[in-house]
Amino acid sequence: MQEQQSAGPSIVVTIFYLAFIGAMVAGMWKTFAKAGEPGWAAIVPIYNIYVMTKIVGRPAWWIVLALIPCVNFIALIILGIDMAKSFGKDTGFGIGLGLLGPVFYAILGFGDARYQGPAAAGGGASAA
Repeated sequence: MQEQQSAGPSIVVTIFYLAFIGAMVAGMWKTFAKAGEPGWAAIVPIYNIYVMTKIVGRPAWWIVLALIPCVNFIALIILGIDMAKSFGKDTGFGIGLGLLGPVFYAILGFGDARYQGPAAAGGGASAA
C-alpha cells in the first residue's frame, strides 16, 4: 500500500492560523483607533510598527530594531510595555502584549482602557 503524503498544513491548522491573525488584527485595529491613529494601519506590514512607535512615543528608527532577528523580540516587548503604559496598564500587561499579542491587544482594544499619551516620551500613566 502506498502512504498518503500531505501536500501542506491541514485545514485545522489553517483555520487556527487565520483565527490567530484575525484576533491580532482586530485587537490592534481597535487599539490604534483608541489612540487616534487609523485602525487600518494594523493590517499593513511595517507601517503598523511605525504607528506603534508613534503611539508609544519611540523614534521611528525603532522599526529597524523590530526587523532585526533576535533583536526584534526584545524591541517588540519594549514596545508592548510602552503601549501598555500609554494606556495606563502595568509592565506585566506590556509583557503580555509582547508574548500573547492577540489576547492582550483584544483586551486593550475592546476593554475600557483609555489612551493617556505616549509613555516613552514622558507622557502616559506617569504624568496622570
